[in-house]
Amino acid sequence: MNGIIVINKESGCTSRDVINSLNKEFHIKRIGHTGTLDPLATGVLVVCIGKYTKLVDKITSLSKEYVATIKLGIETDTLDSTGNILAKNNKTVVDKQLLINTLHSFLGKSIQEVPKYAAVKVQGKKLYEYARNNEEVVLPKREIEITDIELLENDKGSIKFRVVVSKGTYIRSLIRDICNKLDVLGTMSSLIRTRQGDFLLEDAYAINDVKKGNYRLLTIEDIFSYPYYELNEEEYFKVKNGRAFSIDKTDNYLFMRYHGEVVAIYTLDENLYKVYFML
Repeated sequence: MNGIIVINKESGCTSRDVINSLNKEFHIKRIGHTGTLDPLATGVLVVCIGKYTKLVDKITSLSKEYVATIKLGIETDTLDSTGNILAKNNKTVVDKQLLINTLHSFLGKSIQEVPKYAAVKVQGKKLYEYARNNEEVVLPKREIEITDIELLENDKGSIKFRVVVSKGTYIRSLIRDICNKLDVLGTMSSLIRTRQGDFLLEDAYAINDVKKGNYRLLTIEDIFSYPYYELNEEEYFKVKNGRAFSIDKTDNYLFMRYHGEVVAIYTLDENLYKVYFML
């Protein structure tokens, strides 16, 4: 079995739980997701199966869109509502224009500190393991980029916003930084990943859908829109062996097709077409 399936992850389960369920359902071990969602979070989890696991890194690098809700008046150790409460207050109203200006101030590139409850490894150990053992560790920082951010709701006690971010962005950390800038206490109470690249929530399947056989695997041709090049037998031999060769074409990417089946994607590099992805 080879392909991609977009799962609508439920709250309360881990991304690993989703993979384990699919392992059992499809009877295949070669499965990988393309970007962890916290147990609290729901929404788009793109899963690559079989040969398509070669695309995991490429899909992981795509931008992601989220809708997040902040609960005002509390601060937790995990930066979300599943954690232990560290502080409380009654400051649960934020001026709308101040909030909009603050959200917009996060547009562009910046350096973000990874939350202490995260699976990122430092010296061979995951950050959440340090946190659970009350061990001190310097939290890593990374460059992120926010390309769009929009206020959706500003109610007493909560804020909802939509945001489009680069790979590696932690929405919990973003909420922490937003609240710090607003001088309020707040923690993430819900998170929905609505899009990853061109993979949309409305096209995602629940695990129960999969168990009932109500799903469709996406193919390489569903994912990319590249022109086709029909290989002759000699050219197919070259592709099969991962060799570069010259074609009278100028397209940056080509689907290499043999007997009507796509066998690889090649990319143009200095007048030669070279392997980009092999099926």
